[in-house]
Amino acid sequence: MRIEDLLRKKELYTVIIGVVVMAFTALPAAAKIEIADISITDAVENELFMDPAVPSYQIDVSTAEGIVTLSGSVDSLLAKERAARIARIVKGVRAVVNEIKVEPPVLRSDWQIREDVGDALLTDPATDSYQVDITVKDNRVTLSGSVDSWQEKKLCGKVAKGVKGVKEVVNDIVVFWEEDRPDHEIKAEVGKALKWDAFVDHALIDVRVENGKVMLSGVVGSAAEKSSAFLDAYVTGVKSVDNSGLKVERWARDKDLKGEKYVKKSEQAIENAVKDALYFDPRVSGFNITPEVVRKDRVILRGTVDNLKAKRAAAQDARNTVGVVKVENRIKVRPAVVISDEKVEDRIRKALKRDPYVDRYEITVGVVNGVANLYGNVDSYFEKSQADEVASRVNGVVMVDNNLIVQEDYGPYTYDPYVDDRYFYDYDWYHYEPTYTYKSDREIKEDIQDELWWSPFVDSDDVTVMVEDGEATLTGTVDSWSEYTAAQDNAYEGGAVYVDNELAVR
Repeated sequence: MRIEDLLRKKELYTVIIGVVVMAFTALPAAAKIEIADISITDAVENELFMDPAVPSYQIDVSTAEGIVTLSGSVDSLLAKERAARIARIVKGVRAVVNEIKVEPPVLRSDWQIREDVGDALLTDPATDSYQVDITVKDNRVTLSGSVDSWQEKKLCGKVAKGVKGVKEVVNDIVVFWEEDRPDHEIKAEVGKALKWDAFVDHALIDVRVENGKVMLSGVVGSAAEKSSAFLDAYVTGVKSVDNSGLKVERWARDKDLKGEKYVKKSEQAIENAVKDALYFDPRVSGFNITPEVVRKDRVILRGTVDNLKAKRAAAQDARNTVGVVKVENRIKVRPAVVISDEKVEDRIRKALKRDPYVDRYEITVGVVNGVANLYGNVDSYFEKSQADEVASRVNGVVMVDNNLIVQEDYGPYTYDPYVDDRYFYDYDWYHYEPTYTYKSDREIKEDIQDELWWSPFVDSDDVTVMVEDGEATLTGTVDSWSEYTAAQDNAYEGGAVYVDNELAVR
């Protein structure tokens, strides 16, 4: 029996996981085409080159049997980890070994770093109440203490990594559960998390739980998807997650293997899934946010939060849920404690100065009634977005009026859900205007087709590309709205000055 036939029988999913390697021989010949390691290396280098936040000229890439090794040096821990996330999105990459060294341009003392990490944790509205101890030795930060969830632990580590001068973060924070959960409850919740993540195809993933330890096995379509499945598995009560049993095979992206992933869901089912996503996000879990699903795929968020980042994070959680096409964010931002505009200004300035991406720019900050106004010049839209993000995480900020001017045009800054943790398309200032291109229409078409082929989000066979006078038209049928958006981003990355996206969504 062919693997496609087995997948139509939901009750046999577990059997499929065990025999998937043998079943591979029954797949179409086109699916079994191996990608040469040198081609993967070239594709990863291309992706790194196009990203404005990573110094690709300082990074070396090598590939052996689909396993990519990154070496070289970057100036921040954020850039090191971003490079690895970018490599994982390339088709054919099975795993990434990150040997990049962090070499800050200015060596800072351990006490300066400790003070900045402590200040960052205290002024971030999501971590200000956590009991975290910080030690720093040779620019390497160790965090200890206890929190209530793995997501809170991860968030503390992320905040520490965002401080300039940090070479490494050792996260020894302990997650304290009030009581142990039964393994069968954990298994059901992990399965639900995988099912509703728009960027994980769960049909070929098997979940086992023993004494609170989760083991994932089976097949996923990309290294980035494997990483996302790992994060999804950390639900309440989980002590550890082992995803080493997940094999990366690009044929697993085939639409026939996606099971019920993109079957239309009921409004109530989508609403419940969004509520679950909000519950597991430590930036929003403490607030009463009500999602309402209208017209089957549009979500309206209502409620009140005490900081701008929480409002944005809630919209991102909803957007990453299967079945959600559009998010209308009606959440109100009302700080729990009144903070003077002068104090908020000072906190923003300090936050910008300790951020490794924007610390070198002279950014003028003004705050009026909680609205942060940013002025100055930066080199890229990524850096403008980063400054916006940094300001949004400061207690007392209700809105950001971002007037930063981008002096260099590196081309469109496009969203990648596996790489970016913010959806900058919602920012008031974001827009991409058609520009002049030196490429011929034929070159643009070939580059777009190349981007689509290497993308883990898009089935390039489903998309037809036409280019005239630099403007690309996309036609065909795709499986989801995330694939629709990804194809459009690929077209811009391929060099189109404008994209007419006429793709239909199944």
